[in-house]
Amino acid sequence: MRLLSRAGSFSRFYSLKVAPKVKAAAAPGGVPLQPQDLEFTKLPNGLVIASLENYAPLARIGLFIKAGSRYEDSNNLGTSHLLRLASTLTTKGASSFKITRGIEAVGGKLSVTATRENMAYTVECLRDDVEILMEFLLNVTTAPEFRRWEVATLHSQLKIDKAVAFQNPQARLIENLHDAAYKNALANSLYCPDYRIGKVTPEELHYFIQNNFTSARMALIGLGVSHPVLKQVAEQFLNMRGGLGLAGAKTKYRGSEIREQNGDSLVHAAVVAESAALGSTEANAFTVLQYVLGAGPHVKRGSNTTSLLSQAIAKGNHQPFDVSAFNASYSDSGLFGIYTISQAAAAGDVIKAAYSQVKSISQGNLSSADIQAAKSKVKAGYLMSVETSEGFLNEIGSQALLAGSYTPPSTVIQQIDSVADGDVINAAKKFVSGQKSMAASGNLGHTPFLDEL
Repeated sequence: MRLLSRAGSFSRFYSLKVAPKVKAAAAPGGVPLQPQDLEFTKLPNGLVIASLENYAPLARIGLFIKAGSRYEDSNNLGTSHLLRLASTLTTKGASSFKITRGIEAVGGKLSVTATRENMAYTVECLRDDVEILMEFLLNVTTAPEFRRWEVATLHSQLKIDKAVAFQNPQARLIENLHDAAYKNALANSLYCPDYRIGKVTPEELHYFIQNNFTSARMALIGLGVSHPVLKQVAEQFLNMRGGLGLAGAKTKYRGSEIREQNGDSLVHAAVVAESAALGSTEANAFTVLQYVLGAGPHVKRGSNTTSLLSQAIAKGNHQPFDVSAFNASYSDSGLFGIYTISQAAAAGDVIKAAYSQVKSISQGNLSSADIQAAKSKVKAGYLMSVETSEGFLNEIGSQALLAGSYTPPSTVIQQIDSVADGDVINAAKKFVSGQKSMAASGNLGHTPFLDEL
């Protein structure tokens, strides 16, 4: 009941402390206020707070939590998926109707996104309405009730959500790829297993939150909000559970193969090896290598004919539907390799040609000009990703959970520039010599097995 009273008092607290600050659009004399620098604070309980007061009319606040699917175990698989859909269920401070209606009434938005490692609860609204959305955000994350009949209604949505996602063959293949590559943790799917639909209980949801939604596993990030105010809110309303929570199992890479024969004329195939953990110097080298090979088209339904992978396959007179380098980094591991989409009859030739191109680079067949061009693409892609408030908020939140700090774009650019030519070649060598994992789907009659590459 203590949580209920604290959540209920938030609106009054926020009105007294914040309203005079956020409603100011100009300094005395009509001089426009200048955006401030990003402020960053880590509380003694481990909670990270970061904010940028840019005086924009739209405010965005995100609560990032180390609570992705990797923290599930064999007994509660699918819990994080159901939790993503439960953001508007009744809490101790507000009914489901009040949350939904209250957000709609001010034209705001509450969204929940998740990766294998983190969950992010984000609210977006006009800055004058921040107090309303923040109150709902705190209720959803700190005081859920998970009434049994409300949870039961979400299980049908689980099935629909998964079916919609898996209409995209790439989404299904990536899930299979992680299952093939890892023994545990990162092998857990973003989606609830079919046998668990209808079996995730309110008790499992409460247990997951109790052990993962702790102060030391959270980062509260705000854009268009004063840092002192955000800090006060965090100290008063998010200091509810101490400790590190469940550490989760350390990822174990295994390397295996999953083939899904479904008769589709287009074959999707990915071949990867373990790469490097997020934030490491080696991970930067793999990112540059990805852009050397081709990171995929940036225009919807566009082609990537200028990439080295596409050029290598074209030499063999093969016409892939798409070919690109696959790169995914996590806190303690990573995957790097090739992803191909081709006609079933040409699948084997396309996969082998793409693999041969990476092998050629590992032997030193790569010019400095190609590496410099790739670095420019990496830097451009990164800077464009943080241009939007949504991208910038996600970048700050991800860094805060990973390292407890923030690296500005200028430093990130320097880190990319510092990647040497030899680092990129060594990354290719690591892929070629590493134990492989493979996932493939479609009419696989001409798709090679892993041991045939």
